[in-house]
Amino acid sequence: MVDINNKVNPIIMIKPIYTLFLALLVSLFVGLGIDTFYPGPESPLYPLELDQVRQGCQETIEQQTLRAEFNEAQEKFMEESKPYNRNVSIFSLVASIIILVLSLTLLVKIKMIADGILLGGVFITAYGIIRGLMTEDSQFRFLIVTIGLIIALVLGYIKFIRPKKNLQ
Repeated sequence: MVDINNKVNPIIMIKPIYTLFLALLVSLFVGLGIDTFYPGPESPLYPLELDQVRQGCQETIEQQTLRAEFNEAQEKFMEESKPYNRNVSIFSLVASIIILVLSLTLLVKIKMIADGILLGGVFITAYGIIRGLMTEDSQFRFLIVTIGLIIALVLGYIKFIRPKKNLQ
C-alpha cells in the first residue's frame, strides 16, 4: 500500500472506488433493463384545475367530478402497482442470483471486477426486497425476505468463511 518514500499508491485508492462504481452500474443496468422491457403502470396526473380551489371556497361540480375521477384513477394505479412490484421483485432477485453466481464462479480470478459485480448483485437483492415489500402481500414479503436472508448467508459463507482451495 505504502512505498519506501511513504507515499500512498494511487492504484490502491482507486480500487474501492472502481468496485463501488461497477456495483452501481451493474445495479442500474438491471433496474433500467427491467423498466425498459417491463414498464410499470402509469401514475395518473393530478388535474391542474384542482390546484385553483381556494381555501374556504366551495368546489364546483366540475372540480368535484375531476377529484372523484382522479381518486378512482389513483386507486386503479395502486392496485395495478401491487402485481407489478411483485413481478419486478422476482425479476430482480433472479437477476441478482445470476449475477452473484457469475461473480463467485466465472469471474473469481478477476478479483476487482468480481467484487464490483458481487456488490452490484447485493444492491439488486436489496432492490428486489424493497419492491417485494411494496406488494402489500404479507406471505410474499416474508418469502422475499427469506430469500434475501438465504442469499446473504450463502454469499457470506462462500465469500468469507469457506476454505479457499489451493490453486497450484
